[in-house]
Amino acid sequence: MRRNTLSLLLVAGLTLAACGTSSPSPGSNSATLTVLAAASLTRVFPQIGVLFSRAHPGVKFNFSFGGTDQLTAQIQQGAPADVFAGASIKYGDQLAAANLIDPYRKFCTNQLVLILPSSNPAAITTLRDLSTKSYKLVIGSATVPVGSYTRMALMNLDALYGPGYSASVMRRVVSNEDSVASIVTKVESGEADAGFAYITDALAVGSKLTDITLSEDAQAVATYPIAVVKASKHAAAARQFVDFVLTSSAQQLLTHAGFGPPPVS
Repeated sequence: MRRNTLSLLLVAGLTLAACGTSSPSPGSNSATLTVLAAASLTRVFPQIGVLFSRAHPGVKFNFSFGGTDQLTAQIQQGAPADVFAGASIKYGDQLAAANLIDPYRKFCTNQLVLILPSSNPAAITTLRDLSTKSYKLVIGSATVPVGSYTRMALMNLDALYGPGYSASVMRRVVSNEDSVASIVTKVESGEADAGFAYITDALAVGSKLTDITLSEDAQAVATYPIAVVKASKHAAAARQFVDFVLTSSAQQLLTHAGFGPPPVS
């Protein structure tokens, strides 16, 4: 609740700043932008949308959140969309190569953590415990960014805990989920004893979960691309929104939500 209150106050403060420095653009009047965005952006992107709309009256948003692979497939299949914001440049590259999006821009990063129920029934206290204790682990499927990042991080941990560590951990997996939101739900509800999710999701849930940070040498940092969809019917407004996500006002909201800055080109 405290984090939500702080978020609302931050939005209000940034709104005043945005209104004081921006003027409405004729190209963005009376547009409803359909934004296909990674599930990990569920809480922060609507806040950024509110801030943008205050500076661009007439612009509304239809946000659709899900696994980045699913969002990519929707665009490939011709689903109406104006902006793509994924959790992996792999899918940005795919869409750009197919000429389905404009050249993408990297707008933030995210990191993995191991999340546990606050009661921690499996008594997991270190990452090493994942290969020795009996518990139920839930991770992302191999086709979604959080799943591929998890597998990469586990292989990186083989160098720290010995060969066979990642294989041992993978044997504890009871479910492969299509989005990070599903991972959080299963751990929060007690269906799983542990899961790998983004730090932003752990922060959003608050005291219901606890987390264990991965060491820097184990991290597989998620880089987020954003771009205008070529088939957009509101390309001018969509470009303005993409530009806005890179502004200091939007970046402050992303930072507050736990995201890291975009990588230096």
